[in-house]
Amino acid sequence: MLVAPSSCLDGSPEALCAADVARGVTRMLLRHDLTTIGEVPLDGGRRADLMALDVKGRIVIVEIKVSRADLIGDAKWREYLDHCDRFYWAVPAGFDASPIDGPAFLPDRTGLIVADRYDAAIVREGATVPLAAHVRKRCTLAFARRAARRLTTLVDPETSAFG
Repeated sequence: MLVAPSSCLDGSPEALCAADVARGVTRMLLRHDLTTIGEVPLDGGRRADLMALDVKGRIVIVEIKVSRADLIGDAKWREYLDHCDRFYWAVPAGFDASPIDGPAFLPDRTGLIVADRYDAAIVREGATVPLAAHVRKRCTLAFARRAARRLTTLVDPETSAFG
């Protein structure tokens, strides 16, 4: 999932791409005892940039934005709220996150994380809105199966041919 900095937005070593932000956010979440996987398919054909589980089984989704155009043009993110107890935006340091404070981005519901390649900080906590039990079970099982499949493929790359 990680890519070299040269493949980031403008090719400069200072630019952060989504993989860099994901790395920093993942490290921060691990320190808070949340296990994370990236690029998680959701019901309805959407894909969460990061999904994490805490020790109580609560689900967190993190949507990463590294360009203003991608942030403003994202019309699908509200669908992610149906798959998590808590939702965060993650942006690189220096990113103009002012639109995320506007009503269209539900600042009372969504949190904000600022990250670099090595770490991240929660700038605004996301509100916890508990999932219904049947939704939590479906999402948790999908998370566990996805993580197990990825681990199996790491151990034996040929198993990727099995689906």
